[in-house]
Amino acid sequence: MHLSQLRRWILQSPPVEWAILQLRELLIGALRQGPIPQHVAFVMDGNRRFAKSHRIETVEGHNLGFEALARVLEVCYKSGVKVVTVYAFSIENFKRSKYEVDGLMDMAKVKLAQLLQHGDLLDRYGVSIRVLGQRELIKPDLLADIERATKMTSRNGNAILNVCFPYTSHDEITTAIRNTVVDYSKPLPIQQRTFSESHIKHTLRSRHLSVAAEKIRERSRSPSSRGASDVEDSTSSSTTLHPDSPPEDTMMSGKEVDVSEDASPNLYPDPESITSKVLNDHMYTAGLPPLELLIRTSGVERLSDFMLWQSHENTEIVFLKCLWPEFDLWQFLPVLVEWQWRRKKEEEQERGVRSVGGSIIRAKSS
Repeated sequence: MHLSQLRRWILQSPPVEWAILQLRELLIGALRQGPIPQHVAFVMDGNRRFAKSHRIETVEGHNLGFEALARVLEVCYKSGVKVVTVYAFSIENFKRSKYEVDGLMDMAKVKLAQLLQHGDLLDRYGVSIRVLGQRELIKPDLLADIERATKMTSRNGNAILNVCFPYTSHDEITTAIRNTVVDYSKPLPIQQRTFSESHIKHTLRSRHLSVAAEKIRERSRSPSSRGASDVEDSTSSSTTLHPDSPPEDTMMSGKEVDVSEDASPNLYPDPESITSKVLNDHMYTAGLPPLELLIRTSGVERLSDFMLWQSHENTEIVFLKCLWPEFDLWQFLPVLVEWQWRRKKEEEQERGVRSVGGSIIRAKSS
């Protein structure tokens, strides 16, 4: 007990705090010299267990988790990360006690107000806030604050903070598929084509009937040809009386079929053209860099319905044993260093493959 208090007192002394701050800046500067993941996601797990182990209220544990988030965001944006996505509240969390859910909602409102009032971090790095999830599940007063926050930071274009609240990946994928179906159920815009096939057929047939009617009228004026014309008139009266009327093959069940271009059937997008890119464009993260690094704290090794669609073959997933309120640069730094090492190794392998391929091509050409 005395040793822990002594350790805390030493770390909080001004000289030690200054030295730690300088060391942090030095390490972050060293990180910027190598490749940096452009999109990092966090599952902020362990707030309740931290509160229980430290014998404090659960809401206070979530409050300390928010402070940890502020520290991590500064490290991310300072090192060059462009997009940070955090799992703030799952739709499944509504199954928890009403006391805890109301406490989380109230805390979110307070912390969001603090970000706006003292948003030097957001302004310094040009961060815009986006809230991903089912907004209709959020209380109206909190939803108004969220919309105000997103609007106030919408002009910031250097980095993005995605707050998944309330969110599940299954719900996101379902919503994306539903919106895709809606888009593909809308007819394509009709393009008027002057030389369309149906228009040409209709014009030629009308002209042919007009010429035939004119010939019959000329024969009817001549007495010598009246007898013959009577027979011809009786067989073609349905055609000559209305030369511009639609032909018989356009009459179906007593109803006239419009052969004009405007009556062409609606055309719809081909469902076969739906690809993963189409679905990706309907996700909440559409237009953002691919997810390169996903970190979950508390030692639990599962994704808990988070970023399932965005986790592709090149996404590195890391599970840490520390609880989220304990997460800071000293836990984050080894993860980034290992990610950089893996990325450099992959780049070296790609360069080796390209050099071998070039040597083979040159050997064949010679």
